[in-house]
Amino acid sequence: MKDDKQFEKDSSAEHVDEYLQTLGNEDARELRYYSQEQPFSSDEMTRLVNEERLNELLVQSDAFLSSLNGEIKDFDEDY
Repeated sequence: MKDDKQFEKDSSAEHVDEYLQTLGNEDARELRYYSQEQPFSSDEMTRLVNEERLNELLVQSDAFLSSLNGEIKDFDEDY
């Protein structure tokens, strides 16, 4: 039990040390961030995504972008 707690302390200290070393290095920080991503498998995505809601959101976003495009064209014509 004591070894587990010591391991946790060592592990945490190592992570903090690694993080502090990457603070000044933007490339290292970005690489560290992306290396921690947990990609979903296609089965997990199928299980997690509500396809009906996703389609509703896509329709709303298409309508919004179309409206925005019209507003931009009107703005350009006014000036």
